[in-house]
Amino acid sequence: MGCLALNASFEPLTIVAPRRAVRLVLDGKAEILEQDGDRRFRSERDYVPCPAVIRLVRYVHVPRRFRRQVTNTFLFARDEYTCQYCGRHRSELRGRQFLTRDHVLPVSRGGVNDWENVVTCCSACNNRKANRLPREAGLVLRGVPREPNYVHLVWVVRRVTTLQAKYIRTFYGEGALEDIDLPSELTAPQSSNQA
Repeated sequence: MGCLALNASFEPLTIVAPRRAVRLVLDGKAEILEQDGDRRFRSERDYVPCPAVIRLVRYVHVPRRFRRQVTNTFLFARDEYTCQYCGRHRSELRGRQFLTRDHVLPVSRGGVNDWENVVTCCSACNNRKANRLPREAGLVLRGVPREPNYVHLVWVVRRVTTLQAKYIRTFYGEGALEDIDLPSELTAPQSSNQA
């Protein structure tokens, strides 16, 4: 599992490799808030606990884009890896079937590549729809495509532990990780005092 890196303001920034997190701690750029159980890194003279959550010592300004670009990774996550026409989940697709991106209003007919015009679609439904509108192909959308919540968009594709999710919810609110399955087999790492 990776380590959750928080800004000095406790804003969740990203997941970093544990070795990178230890390097930041050793360089005095971060402090360990939570450690990952009994796992440790050995240096030449000392042992350093494996961090599960670190906090940067100095605030880092992170510019925000107001609209996130549509990528298949985020699109499929937004639509819960389910075809928005037939309702089949990716685990139900067989043989040469796979998930694709479908433009509700086809690009050939003036459609654009934005969150309100793209949906997750299985290859069979996408071939059936071709460059037509859903109703012209006899298909019905299961919901209205919308731009996802920024926090959900960023964290839904990352694997976070229950302990790390606590910090994300603390900063963004209880509903921030709604509908995200957290790994149930992971136990919360032991809390540590500042390193």
